[in-house]
Amino acid sequence: MNPNFPEVTASKEPGAVHAPPYRRGGQAQYVETPLSTRAEAGDQLAATLEWAMQRLGQPLPVKVLAAHCALSPRHFTRRFRDATGTTPHQWLLTQRLALAQRLLETTDQPIDHIAASAGFGTPAAMRLQFQQALDTSPAAYRRTFRTPAPSAA
Repeated sequence: MNPNFPEVTASKEPGAVHAPPYRRGGQAQYVETPLSTRAEAGDQLAATLEWAMQRLGQPLPVKVLAAHCALSPRHFTRRFRDATGTTPHQWLLTQRLALAQRLLETTDQPIDHIAASAGFGTPAAMRLQFQQALDTSPAAYRRTFRTPAPSAA
């Protein structure tokens, strides 16, 4: 296998198995998901996404997002999917999970406060989403990824 061009060499090795690296302990790989949109910066949809990011702790049904974007819910959903490649619901869930992950990593806030701040409402709802998306619980995620506070030396 040529280390300079692994994709070329890998495709020429019939029967070779190419798999992502194994992580001990059943640990899933967590990658921060940035705000991703193909919308132009001055676009009303991009402004609505930015607006929603500032309000993740609030209920944000499609009807509210569409009204902010000055579109009907149906037209908003079509434009949203075209611009982001996903549904408004899935996008919100991804953003809420990312916010909860950042808060778990960087703060000592109780999990119930993080669940409310990230828009899950209850710790049980956040636990369910963490389990489905990340295959772990919020408490286990915090234990694994908590950034230690700087020591006052």
